[in-house]
Amino acid sequence: MTGSIKPTPNQDAKKDAEVLREAMKGFGTNEKQLISIMGCRTDVELKKVALEYKTLFGRDLVADIKSETSGNFEDALLARLMTIAEFEAHCLRKAIAGAGTDEACIIDILVNKSNADIKLIKEEYKKAFGKDLEKDLESDTSGDFKRLLISMVQGNRDETTAPSADAAKADAQALYKAGEGKIGTDESKFNQILASRSYPQIRLIFEEYKHLSKKELDDAISSEFSGWVKDGMMAIVQAAKNAPMYYAKRLHDAMAGAGTDDRTLIRLVMIRCQIDMEEIKVAFASKYKKSLAKFIEEDTSGDYKKLLVQVVGN
Repeated sequence: MTGSIKPTPNQDAKKDAEVLREAMKGFGTNEKQLISIMGCRTDVELKKVALEYKTLFGRDLVADIKSETSGNFEDALLARLMTIAEFEAHCLRKAIAGAGTDEACIIDILVNKSNADIKLIKEEYKKAFGKDLEKDLESDTSGDFKRLLISMVQGNRDETTAPSADAAKADAQALYKAGEGKIGTDESKFNQILASRSYPQIRLIFEEYKHLSKKELDDAISSEFSGWVKDGMMAIVQAAKNAPMYYAKRLHDAMAGAGTDDRTLIRLVMIRCQIDMEEIKVAFASKYKKSLAKFIEEDTSGDYKKLLVQVVGN
């Protein structure tokens, strides 16, 4: 997998810090200079820049960006100054805290994660907010959806067993019997399999299910479940089947139609830019016949647009 943001050869963090200070000191802000650094460096590199910034000028880079920028541009810049796990922990806190819950955000972050990723997110959540992520999810969600999230946040997928066609066949049969093959649905069986099997194994289960049922597993989930638990299970299956296409669809949905879901757009771009953005761009262009950068250009504006396009790359 390839990110659109790649390490900078022979990066000079001190020089980057000087460029950022020059961009923000005095009257007005040179947004182009800000974007030239903030839109091109990895999170590790930007952590070094922030340290140099404080060392050289006795000023906090986060505080200066907050005072010099605003709106979506500010939110996107601040996201770049966090590690992926830090940013995901902050997104989860926003999704849970306050009135209402952003279930789609929770699904996006917890799906397609390794056990190590989940552990890191939980640690960052605890460090930043002094709270336990599992307990917060438990108190903020309910029913089958809550049980799915609690299972996923254990970070206990089987990552050691090699994918097995025989095991996939057995799981496909168990899922069929728990859903299509009976009156009513045994939600716990779907939860057990989708939250504990490795993603390569889920891909095999998906194929075996198609042979058994003549129906795609996500179609079966769609007809057997409803609400957020359906969306969560669908996300697991779709991300296992083709993660770049899953994120391409999520990015498209954030921009399609009236208005833009900027919170989702920023989250997906800033998280995936160092993981698999190059593959997402290929999937996006294949499905929507337009580049992701072009879609962003047409749906956003100003310095916010320029930063996103810089991060995504053409």
